[in-house]
Amino acid sequence: MSASLKSYTPLHSKASTMTKPWWWARLFGRSLLYIVLIGGAIIALLPFVWMVLEALKPNYEIYSASWLPTHFEWSNFPAALTTLPFGHFFLNSAIVTFANVIFQTSSSTIVAYGFARFQFKGRRFLFLLLVATLMIPYYVTLIPVFIEFDKLGWVNTFLPLIVPGIFGNAFYIFLMRQFFGSIPRELDEAAMVEGAGPLTILFRVLIPQSFPAMITVGIYTFLSTWNDFLNPLIYLNQMQNYTVAVGLEYFVGQYSSQWNYMMAVALLALIPCILIFFFAQRYFIQGIVVSSAEK
Repeated sequence: MSASLKSYTPLHSKASTMTKPWWWARLFGRSLLYIVLIGGAIIALLPFVWMVLEALKPNYEIYSASWLPTHFEWSNFPAALTTLPFGHFFLNSAIVTFANVIFQTSSSTIVAYGFARFQFKGRRFLFLLLVATLMIPYYVTLIPVFIEFDKLGWVNTFLPLIVPGIFGNAFYIFLMRQFFGSIPRELDEAAMVEGAGPLTILFRVLIPQSFPAMITVGIYTFLSTWNDFLNPLIYLNQMQNYTVAVGLEYFVGQYSSQWNYMMAVALLALIPCILIFFFAQRYFIQGIVVSSAEK
């Protein structure tokens, strides 16, 4: 009896022993994962490191085979900023960018609220039509839109860069509508029982819970507007109205280019994008995950 008990091994113990991975396999898999992640991070950071090093080089060393400069030219930054009125360019970029962030976030939220919570005739068709506009290339409408703004007398002003944002963005409306779909309708019904109207429900119930999605829309809008080069180049033709992206183009000439100055100003223009994404990345990731998870 005792011998049989000693030789007895429970079935669940055998199963756990057979299915439990070896420690070296787990260590190998985790090490391989870290190697891949570190390698990907290095590859992603190489352009940024190259930009920093080029900004600290004398201009005659730009085409040298060595990545490291012989001596660091910290004077490139003040020299580049004073070559053109980049302080004014940064201000113009900030005005256009923050106006777009406010208008596009608010208008996209209101339109998405209508598609997500109201039942009206043709709602599905209109939403599909809105999403279908994402398939129209921007360059197809570029010339007729320019002619329209020119007839309105808006060329060489900030209006062509700001006014379209008042009417929202199809992708942002789709993103916000998906997020609103993840919020239970019972909250709306409870607010209606208390006497709340549609606007009260939007501002008191839905928007406080949609903060991650709105942050996502704001980050997308900030990055696309701050880095926009084509639209300011088309609609602005006086230096006093230029943005940073257009001002950088002046460092590239027909016979010579000041690449070190361009890299210096581009590095400074990159700082707001890095800071905004760094401080808002938690809300950004949460908004993307929740919006994409909603069917």
